[in-house]
Amino acid sequence: MSTRSEEFEELRPLLFSIAYRILGSVSEAEDAVQETWLRFSVSPTRPTSVKAFLSAVVTRISINVLRSARVRREEYVGPWFPEPLLTDPYQDPARSAELADSVSMAALLLLERLSPLERAVFVLREVFGFDFPEVASAVGRSEAACRQLAVRARRHMATGRPRFEADRRERQRLAERFFDAFRDGDLDGLRELLAADVHLVADGGGKTPQWGTGIIGADNVTRLFAALVPPFARIGGVVEPHEVNGQPGAIFRDRDGKVVNTWALDILDGRVQTIRTVINPDKLGHMGPVADAWAVLREANEARRPTD
Repeated sequence: MSTRSEEFEELRPLLFSIAYRILGSVSEAEDAVQETWLRFSVSPTRPTSVKAFLSAVVTRISINVLRSARVRREEYVGPWFPEPLLTDPYQDPARSAELADSVSMAALLLLERLSPLERAVFVLREVFGFDFPEVASAVGRSEAACRQLAVRARRHMATGRPRFEADRRERQRLAERFFDAFRDGDLDGLRELLAADVHLVADGGGKTPQWGTGIIGADNVTRLFAALVPPFARIGGVVEPHEVNGQPGAIFRDRDGKVVNTWALDILDGRVQTIRTVINPDKLGHMGPVADAWAVLREANEARRPTD
């Protein structure tokens, strides 16, 4: 018979993936998973279904954390984005499409509109395919109540459901061209890959350089690239293409390899529709040492002056 530790470790990827989708935070999801283990390790009885028990515990912990987190997010400075997720540890070939799209920045921002209970029910039922008795047990509500919560959640999500390029390989190819052009300083190449109404928006949390509510329009975004791309290259900045929240994206690093920010691209109809960049250092620490974005900007400005 497996030990409790072995059973828990086998389910850890699922537990983290549930918690992350409810919370939108890597660090808070990891804390929720750890708290779940602590409760499981001291439980006096062995549950009939370990998966159902642990999923219920991590869901209830996540709901409680989310309720307090929503107050903080209402006071957040500037646009709020989830903490970037580079790799979703839970894989299920039968639900790969639901899993990938549900972890995108666009989908997680839609989930922010739901109440904590609606969000938990939607994640368990629509993303992970739990049946309603399991969902009801996890959130501590009746099956009838959970069905109503699911209907409301689906309705809210459907009104703003993000649209992505259907062919994931096409998304990846376009992203590769985009970041190749960025590294090469090819502004014309970048411009032709942008949708006319492209939106670039940054989450700095009031702690880093940011652009208000964002920059809209291909010409305006291209002008920003013209100001940023050449000096970033001159100071030794590195663009590292990487999937971010299940979508094409990149990690930007300074010359020492420290993380400056991440970009996640929404791609549709052969064009980049949205660029979401996370610069808030509090949201980047799980990826390694974080750069001082203000220092990087000052150095980039110094590098730009000789060509002004």
